[in-house]
Amino acid sequence: MDESDPTAPKLAPARDRVGPINERLAPLYPEFEGLNYANPFQLLVAVVLSAQCTDKRVNTITPALFARFPTAADMATCDIRELEQLVKPSGFYKNKAKNIRAACVEMVARFGGEVPTDLDDLVSLPGVGRKTANVIRGHAFETPGVTVDTHVGRLSRRLGLTRHQNPVKVELALAEIVPQAEWLHFSGRLIMHGRKVCLARKPRCEQCAVADLCPKVGVKGLAASRRRKKKAKPDSPQRAQRAQREPESK
Repeated sequence: MDESDPTAPKLAPARDRVGPINERLAPLYPEFEGLNYANPFQLLVAVVLSAQCTDKRVNTITPALFARFPTAADMATCDIRELEQLVKPSGFYKNKAKNIRAACVEMVARFGGEVPTDLDDLVSLPGVGRKTANVIRGHAFETPGVTVDTHVGRLSRRLGLTRHQNPVKVELALAEIVPQAEWLHFSGRLIMHGRKVCLARKPRCEQCAVADLCPKVGVKGLAASRRRKKKAKPDSPQRAQRAQREPESK
């Protein structure tokens, strides 16, 4: 499975490596650094806003947003244009504002203005998928769940814990090998490790605490792809002009 070094020793199965991986990452990321919120409603809105946006930026948006609309009932009846302006810095603001208000309407109509705790009820809300639902259930209701975002999916494959691309299949695969009590913590640690060390394009393997437990799936492919792109990159206009002026070597 090691795509970076065909001579490297064969690693243990994923089920045997996932425990040591989690143990090494735990002291590096003792608490998940993420969104600021005071209740399940605020967490739901913040997670929806975090799509294609950093948590840091979301945390600069939400204080004014929740001061203006402190409850789901307030947000369900808000002016959509005002909501759009408040969430605009998060990007894709029209779609996010539409989903947030629609979700609040559903919560008021079906759940008394409260965020539901059931997974199926959560994913029935506009803008709420399994990842968002598992984040809410784990952080707001202390119900274990594996949250799979782009970082968790990428690191799970790179670490050789699964070959699946589909987020739901990744979630189920991790749930089989990670102890239930660690589902939420392990997901958070992979997210932070993916942000700080195991980057998508240039993973910092020399700084990685779990490098010896990682088959580095796809890392060699990334390096080769970068070399091909660099080699195929067209010359700049200035270089092309110099080449035309210089006599051809014999």
